Amino acid sequence: MNDILENIFSFLTENRQYNHSLQDRYYLSIISPYNDTTEKVASLLYHIANTQSQPKIDSLASFYKSVFQDVNCMTSMRKFIDKINPNKPLNFDSLYNGMRNQDGWGKKTSALFSKSIYHLHNGHYSDKLKFWNDVPKILTNNDSFYLPVDSVIIAIFKKLDNSTNWNFDNINSTLKTNYDGQQIEVWDDLWFWGFITQNGSGDNRLFEWNENKYWALKESDKNLKMINDIRNKTEKFLKIITNDD
Repeated sequence: MNDILENIFSFLTENRQYNHSLQDRYYLSIISPYNDTTEKVASLLYHIANTQSQPKIDSLASFYKSVFQDVNCMTSMRKFIDKINPNKPLNFDSLYNGMRNQDGWGKKTSALFSKSIYHLHNGHYSDKLKFWNDVPKILTNNDSFYLPVDSVIIAIFKKLDNSTNWNFDNINSTLKTNYDGQQIEVWDDLWFWGFITQNGSGDNRLFEWNENKYWALKESDKNLKMINDIRNKTEKFLKIITNDD
């Protein structure tokens, strides 16, 4: 399986620009309408919480009340971590674990928030997106980065090895045996390629180019040449995950 993972990683590394463009538009749609830092953070929190298939409204309301009653906590990463995970280092691991312990937040959405904070401040996206001045720009060896694992990514790992009951924890553990935090951030692109190459749900998914899913992504590039380029790339991706030479 390690050879297949390395082939996937090479594919993701070579084709970062496609998901990057989509993510850039996604983040701009969330952040750019606001001028105030606290409003930008709040917008990001709401958008990510709502990616859950069944958000726990009552629990999330409790979290939102806590944050807005101490609105100053949203003015810097240090203050936000002190709010959700007191006395912990200023890093992404502290951010993830702090979010994971909040009412209404699960592992996937906590990882998604931590990843988004990294993306918004690491210099690879528009400077307009930055709202905190104290975010670490790199992932150090003593930090941890978690892949936001959902059903799309689980389906891919089941395709690679159906003998394992894949979930958030063992997928992240598998990746961390071979890849460091900076490299695991590259693995975040796996969702994009997985989403547009799956048809159906549950264990009955077909792995094939799904143009309807591509069009369903609001921030996807609707230029027909770009769509054709991405479709051609998915052919290579599908050959890798199906181990079809």
